[in-house]
Amino acid sequence: MINHIDRVIVARLTSRIAATVFIFYGLIALVESLDTWRFSHVADERGVHMAIVMVAMSAVRWTIKTLPVTVLMGTILGLVDLKMRHELTVIKASGLSIWRVLRAPVAVLFVASLVIALGAETISTTINRELAPTPPGQVTQLTPPGEVWLEQRGDGVHYVLMGRGMSQGGSRLADVTLFHLGPSETPRIEAEEAILEGGFWTFAEARVRTPDGPVRIMRDLRVPTRSTAAEISLKLASTEDMTFFELAQLLQRGVSDPSIYASTSMRLIKLLALPLVLTGSLLIGFAFTAGYSRHAQIGPAVLYGIVLGFVVFIITEMADRAGATGVLDPLFAAVGPALVAIVIGVTVLLRKEDGWT
Repeated sequence: MINHIDRVIVARLTSRIAATVFIFYGLIALVESLDTWRFSHVADERGVHMAIVMVAMSAVRWTIKTLPVTVLMGTILGLVDLKMRHELTVIKASGLSIWRVLRAPVAVLFVASLVIALGAETISTTINRELAPTPPGQVTQLTPPGEVWLEQRGDGVHYVLMGRGMSQGGSRLADVTLFHLGPSETPRIEAEEAILEGGFWTFAEARVRTPDGPVRIMRDLRVPTRSTAAEISLKLASTEDMTFFELAQLLQRGVSDPSIYASTSMRLIKLLALPLVLTGSLLIGFAFTAGYSRHAQIGPAVLYGIVLGFVVFIITEMADRAGATGVLDPLFAAVGPALVAIVIGVTVLLRKEDGWT
């Protein structure tokens, strides 16, 4: 009996969540297809079929971002369906509590979230990166748009380096200016090129400027750094263009730039926290729809649940931005909103189911 109830609940919720996700995916794919320049470029370079794949994979990435909302809406629709069929009444009559009913959906959603975060996200990110007109972090020619700014602090040095072009995936910078922020014999270094090799920035020929002296020309000047080419390439790309495993490898090798460390950590923890985020959406859906009161009005409860879900989603996105820029600790920014959603859902369910006040 219990196993059959689990199957019914999971089947109802899965079908409604899947339908909601599919609708959102279709709308997002339609919007993505309107980017005619990208579509035409990839179609000319790789063929129409690869352009369609690009649109499909790009839509997958955006659909994953909307999962907190689509899971909430799908949960609400599934529970309303169960109520309309009087199946929730039967479940209550069987003596099962709301906590027992939640066990199977939460377990299934948790596993599915991990598959999405580690599998679907990895595949869509990799394919998008391969098909993008300008592959992120893989600039084969110097890229004048935008400047690359790097800060190095530690090991007795503190400087800021600025380059106006990057090539070879971050190992070579053009039109470079380096400012030492502490006592140094080379307070300002200017060079046409800087090459990253063996933990040093190497300047084949550099102009060294001091406040009270003439310009000096120095050859084969080396300045220590802990930055890696992959880390530097992110200055012209984004952590959104890296897979979970690439992010983990980058952090394992070490990231010296504070801004890159914050954005990389935020992206990695956010993927790991996806099961918690979606569990929060599921609990909110249950809390505002699956109240076991027979005379409760479904409409207002559903509306409150949807509004609260969007509020939590907006808070999550704001926390994401704050964590990626280092304003908030990445762990707190990624997990905090999910825990808030879970606490809200559990609190409302306690009041409805157990009469807790």
